Amino acid sequence: MRISLVAANWKMNGNRTFAERFFTDLELESVSADVVVCPPFPYLSLAARAAEEKGSFAVGGQNLSHELDGAFTGEVSAHMLLDCNVRYVIVGHSERRSFYHETSELVAKKFVAAQAVNLIPILCVGETLQERDQGHTLEVVASQLQAVKAVIEEDAWKRSVVAYEPVWAIGTGKTASPEEAQSVHKFIRTQLGDVGSKVQILYGGSVKSANASALFAQADIDGALVGGASLDAREFAGICRAAV
Repeated sequence: MRISLVAANWKMNGNRTFAERFFTDLELESVSADVVVCPPFPYLSLAARAAEEKGSFAVGGQNLSHELDGAFTGEVSAHMLLDCNVRYVIVGHSERRSFYHETSELVAKKFVAAQAVNLIPILCVGETLQERDQGHTLEVVASQLQAVKAVIEEDAWKRSVVAYEPVWAIGTGKTASPEEAQSVHKFIRTQLGDVGSKVQILYGGSVKSANASALFAQADIDGALVGGASLDAREFAGICRAAV
């Protein structure tokens, strides 16, 4: 049986005061799901200290370099994240793919770099509104998964998380219906092969405490990658409590 997982992606939001208040306000009593908080890089150490004190969540990075080290100004390596007591790292978020032109092949290299130091990559896949309207959702998702499948052994999926984030639903207030999301999640699970039944697959796209229960009730939705709603500690905790 898969354990549910809820991950907070703060993106480029917050400051030290915000982060300190968030962790003070974050109450995860009665939460049975695994919880991950992914703050901006400067606040990883602060998050790690709070995680150690509370013992109720893990820390994740929002990105990493596919390189191990070297003359790559502004980049952060998997080893550096590990050194900050990070356990998870997001790879292939739609904003990285669209704003910074990260290809699926580069995302696959980041996936491998994360696993090389035993970080758990949260691999994001999903289609744009245009791709959805043209009926290409499954084709796009399959292609993004294939780039990773081409460079890993099938068992490596068991040390990863996949997040389906329809780009048209991120930050728009629009959400795929539970049935629509379930259909894509089920497809993703079949794409992962024999180990698919063991992989946590999250939904990302305007998830809130008000719609979380309906999404989490679907057979193949194991939790959420939460953006905007994760900036409110109480709202985020409400989402976490909805995951059973």
